[in-house]
Amino acid sequence: MNLRDLHYVEALASTLHFGEAAKRCNVSQSTLSIQIKKLEEQLGTSLFERDARSVRLSETGAQLLPLILETLRAAEDVRQLAQQLRDPLAGRLRFGAFPTLAPYILPHMMPHLHTQFPRLQFELIEEKTETLIEQLLRGDLDAALLALPVEHPRLDAIALFAEPFYLAIHDQHPLAKRKQVSLDDMHALTLLLLDEGHCLRAQSLEFCARIGKGESQSYRATSLETLRHMVASGAGCTLMPALAASPSYGVDYVKFSDPHPQRHIALVFRSATARRLLFTSISREIREAMKPIRALKSLAASNR
Repeated sequence: MNLRDLHYVEALASTLHFGEAAKRCNVSQSTLSIQIKKLEEQLGTSLFERDARSVRLSETGAQLLPLILETLRAAEDVRQLAQQLRDPLAGRLRFGAFPTLAPYILPHMMPHLHTQFPRLQFELIEEKTETLIEQLLRGDLDAALLALPVEHPRLDAIALFAEPFYLAIHDQHPLAKRKQVSLDDMHALTLLLLDEGHCLRAQSLEFCARIGKGESQSYRATSLETLRHMVASGAGCTLMPALAASPSYGVDYVKFSDPHPQRHIALVFRSATARRLLFTSISREIREAMKPIRALKSLAASNR
């Protein structure tokens, strides 16, 4: 038994497709199939049930898979710790962010991080929050930018900054001329939200509960850019994170009076990681990189 074969098992369990698993492991399909079969012979039990059309985990495989994944994570922790001891600021770093944050923070943040950590090789992944958490727990990601709270016993977080929401509204709407809007102003508005699976949707629904108002049932968007265009068309309004509040034809952004809605962004990583000191340093540099951008966004909203 070796780690390579355990990687093959993990890939097949994840994809349930020999071709896709082989591609992920960068080996031929026959090599992967033969090695998994040899491992099953060594263990004296079948990890997968196969037929002409499908493959799935056996009952034994399902019971052993969590231990296999834990073994692979532990091996990766050993590799990372050895790298950390040789050069704490070098190596590969697989870094994730969710879709309503990634396009608006990474272009500002990454040049600064590349300058401060020139020997780090950043691999960037954009996925929904639930997928990022799964990848962190599997060891496919080293760290991710997520919105708090993230509650899991195997994950830790370093808070970075609070990002306020603005009201994105058609520029001809009477509220667009206001310096600020209150929660009471929201009752007569049609609120457009993102589709299921986006953490911003959950935060917006929490806001809806605060003002005693539901969302529009006629439309759900898959991205902030789609929401922005819907607002510009006059279909309704939405909550726009400050970093995403870029100038757009037909859309104005208005601040909320206190208590204003906001989300708290954090760097999240596995509690058992060997790179905690590195993540502490990265968190400090992210805050520094975002200070002028957040100040500029706030000033733009104030000077409307």
